[in-house]
Amino acid sequence: MTLGGWITMILSVGSVTLLLLWCIYKIITTPGEADHVHGFDYHDVDDEQTKPLP
Repeated sequence: MTLGGWITMILSVGSVTLLLLWCIYKIITTPGEADHVHGFDYHDVDDEQTKPLP
């Protein structure tokens, strides 16, 4: 592989590795992060069909 190929590979692999490590660090060190997890509320379609109309 040429010198340019090595430089490109080292920069790309290194930047992705640093991004991964930074993300893991932020997840571990941010206090109360589990309280801010967003998601979807459970919505059961069968409950809507069996409810009486008002």
